[in-house]
Amino acid sequence: MLLPGGRGVLLGLAAVAAAAVAARLAGWWGPRAGCRLFTPGELARHRGGPGEPGLYLALLGRVYDVSSGRRHYEPGAPYSGFAGRDASRAFVTGDYSEAGLVDDVSDLSFSEMLTLQNWLSFYEKNYEFVGRVIGRFYGKDGLPTSALTQVEAMITKGLEADKQELKEKNKFPPCNTEWSAARGSRFWCSQTSGGVSRDWTGVPRKLYKPGAKEPRCVCVRTTGPPSDPAPDNPTHRDRGDLDHPNLEEYTGCPPLAITCSFPL
Repeated sequence: MLLPGGRGVLLGLAAVAAAAVAARLAGWWGPRAGCRLFTPGELARHRGGPGEPGLYLALLGRVYDVSSGRRHYEPGAPYSGFAGRDASRAFVTGDYSEAGLVDDVSDLSFSEMLTLQNWLSFYEKNYEFVGRVIGRFYGKDGLPTSALTQVEAMITKGLEADKQELKEKNKFPPCNTEWSAARGSRFWCSQTSGGVSRDWTGVPRKLYKPGAKEPRCVCVRTTGPPSDPAPDNPTHRDRGDLDHPNLEEYTGCPPLAITCSFPL
């Protein structure tokens, strides 16, 4: 159970995490003295084969020595296609064909960019950074290109979207739901529904979001001030978020019932 102000603590932690990631990205991608630069051809000679000088892969232009994970990346291993190249796109798409093992991530979504950022964190933690590859993400001077700047902006926007999603989830936690051929549908709220621990239970409501085809069931707080009080109207009716304009009651369900059942 969250103590009073618990939602604020969670959102504060999300903001701190976003700031930490932004600082880490700046450290990863900014200038670094003595950083080795690889051409794509030089990197291709590091596939871990006989007589080759090493076993490297690149992600978003950053090159890592993955020799300690040889069984994953050496010739014939499951992820050998990543070795000796920058195959950033395949980390998200799972397309391990030659056409998919490429570094073009320009059309990926915000959430997919966050997946790439998570992979980058994994390699930073588990493998040795050895340099940068000249091409899409780094120029001949070793500095980030506009393509990498765009990736960083997408990751930053993705983190902000995650923060907003967390804020909404804590404001309107998803309902518990079940369906059976014998009993039909049931929606109900608890102090842990939607995976959100809190000190209130709430009642089921339909939440309509702009752009969504269908509403979804959320649990709505019924007492206290609204989560987003109007600045020009500081008074409230002790109804929590029940008067939010994007909410609708379930027909046939008592307004303050914590469970709504709809038999077939």
